[in-house]
Amino acid sequence: MNNYSLHPWLPLATAVVVLAAPPSLAAVSCAALAQELKIPHTTITLAAEVPAGGFKLPGGGGGPGGAPVNFASLPAFCRVAGTSKPTADSDIRFEVWMPLSGWNGKFVGGGNGVWAGSIAYGDMVTPLSRGYATAASDVGHQGSPLDGTFLVDHPEKLIDFGHRAVHETAIAAKTTISAFYGSAPSRSVYASCSTGGRIGLMEAYRYPEDYDAISAMAPANQMVPLMVMSLWTGAATEKDPASSIPLPKYALVQKAVLEACDANDGVKDGIITSPPACHFDPAALQCKNGDAPDCLTAPQVTALRAIYAGPKNPRTGKQIYPGLSVGGEAQMPVLTMGKEPFPVATSFFRGPVFNDPSWDFRSFDYDRDTARAMAYGSDALDVPPTGLKRFFAGNRKLLLSHGWADGLIPSQSTVNFYQALVKDIGAREARADVRLFMVPGMGHCGGGSGPSSIDMIGAIDQWAQTGTPPERLIASNPPGQPARTRPLCAYPKIAKYSGHGSTDDASTFRCEVP
Repeated sequence: MNNYSLHPWLPLATAVVVLAAPPSLAAVSCAALAQELKIPHTTITLAAEVPAGGFKLPGGGGGPGGAPVNFASLPAFCRVAGTSKPTADSDIRFEVWMPLSGWNGKFVGGGNGVWAGSIAYGDMVTPLSRGYATAASDVGHQGSPLDGTFLVDHPEKLIDFGHRAVHETAIAAKTTISAFYGSAPSRSVYASCSTGGRIGLMEAYRYPEDYDAISAMAPANQMVPLMVMSLWTGAATEKDPASSIPLPKYALVQKAVLEACDANDGVKDGIITSPPACHFDPAALQCKNGDAPDCLTAPQVTALRAIYAGPKNPRTGKQIYPGLSVGGEAQMPVLTMGKEPFPVATSFFRGPVFNDPSWDFRSFDYDRDTARAMAYGSDALDVPPTGLKRFFAGNRKLLLSHGWADGLIPSQSTVNFYQALVKDIGAREARADVRLFMVPGMGHCGGGSGPSSIDMIGAIDQWAQTGTPPERLIASNPPGQPARTRPLCAYPKIAKYSGHGSTDDASTFRCEVP
């Protein structure tokens, strides 16, 4: 895995009751949309029917990261592609996919990963397969998802990436859906992870009328401080050779973390239910004499402590962003292995923030330079937890989630956002319209030692339909792994084993306040 986006959404075993529109003939033919659609500052570049199983990735490209996507099971659909240019420097490419039959009357939008740069086709598979119309975009540019230098001298592209591109895509999608079916979607929901999770929060913040309900998993928010965290994490091991941690030692640390904290919840299963309650100190693994494969040197211990602690302002002592949680060691090497920190972060600082090809990460001042980065990009990229009241005023729903074993985006960042949000809108509003689900053992957007397949689309759609907030979701192992289900409990509750039955069965757990 090499970026911030995997998006593993799979249906729950139990069906979600939805109000589905009966299959009907389209109001206009798919091909006619090329001429029929009139969307401001938008050019339709393709409108064509795709037979069942017939979609091929354009030029072999597609969304960034993740496992290869199988498009062979897709139903027949109308594929519409377009380019939106709200400014002279904008180039937002998007696609809208609409089932040729069996449309359920609803629309699902999504985001992308890291710096995006291509349309996230993989994110459109699950919604389309389940009868939704769906849309995705490249978030305003074509390029590598690991490279933020496209922003240099392009202030409009910063705004497009930050929030405008997905808003423009939502408008184009709804217009296209209305023209094709002859009626607007009865409900519009958003579901995405990582950068897509941040964009979901941005939709709620800046464009609250775009979606009725939003699922934001592992949101890369606030993005500018997150870039500082990525830089800090890489620098902890890469600032000098003595601090470098070889890959096998991360496995050693993770094993020690599990031995120290796995059984804290009463079940020894390779999953840490609550990392904040795990008080592991890597000094427990410090070598007694020199370096060895089964221990950590003093500089390596110092580096790991810095990674867990997260960046702080050296002059004020104020936390800039949380550190990574214990239990996420399997993914930490993505940020710490190499000659310099994660390119997603270094390209941001070397490019648009400093605009200096010779910039060296070792020169970064976590006071002065953090302020410079915030001044450059925070307004466009960051969502404050105090800015979502307009979204909730429309009886809209927000479902937050994050894997506790995320080794790329600190899980505590989402907990902090949720707690600040609840404080801002009040407990009564939060009880009706906001939920947070932390996923023990899950890595970034999926994977890890814990069950990580979760039907977030079904959960957020059902909540919007019924008005009843979810208090318990079910996570299962992906196909091909041993069968295991676990309940996810609405924060701050956690799943506790009843003491009876299989620990691989969600029914043997109950949700309790820790």
